[in-house]
Amino acid sequence: MIQQLFHLSYDDFRFPPNHYALLEPDGLLAVGGCLQVERLKQAYANGIFPWFNEGEPIMWWSPSERGILELNDFHCGKTLRKAQRKLNPTITVNTAFDKVIEACRNQRMAAEGTWITNAMLNAYQQAHIQGIAHSVEVWHEENLVGGLYGIMQSGVFCGESMFHTIPNASKMAMWALVNWMTAHNAHFIDCQLENPYLTSLGLKVVPRTEFLTRLKLADQFEIPTSMWQPQELKAIYE
Repeated sequence: MIQQLFHLSYDDFRFPPNHYALLEPDGLLAVGGCLQVERLKQAYANGIFPWFNEGEPIMWWSPSERGILELNDFHCGKTLRKAQRKLNPTITVNTAFDKVIEACRNQRMAAEGTWITNAMLNAYQQAHIQGIAHSVEVWHEENLVGGLYGIMQSGVFCGESMFHTIPNASKMAMWALVNWMTAHNAHFIDCQLENPYLTSLGLKVVPRTEFLTRLKLADQFEIPTSMWQPQELKAIYE
């Protein structure tokens, strides 16, 4: 199969087929274009996501292997269960999207730098306003202590980033997301790339072809109107 790097125009939101993605760096498919919400919709619907650093061109990726989390495979160990019982957090969805994405950005900026550039921040805030980007928030005594955000426009939640200010709070956000998706008979969580943290929660790696097949099947899922309305998730860990 021929690999080819495509340069996207600003006003044509179509993407090339995923199989053209480079082998090195693995998954790089295209550069350029823009981060308008309509382009993001097309990207995620086709298993493609943007990932680049400040000062770099917009880069679009479709890795040869994809990290996913099956809802039934989520690993909730004794330590996490104990931490959840001790903290007894309040869990909400879409009540503090801007705070969550900014916290994700700030946590990574302090550690090793972040790919959540100003352009990315603005793009996902607009995606939230237009109803495809969502957040899960973990609160303790009215303080936001953890959370995650991502894109969901089918039966797949495409996770983007998570943060915590106290131990295990981001895992509690993921646990709540898994239970919330399970309650709505959704499909799985796209974690994009494998890392030890996500692997500890049950992530597995599948070939791009399998991922794209399952992503297409997930198009049949109709997201209930009530699923992402701003709300508290009562008894989400039961």
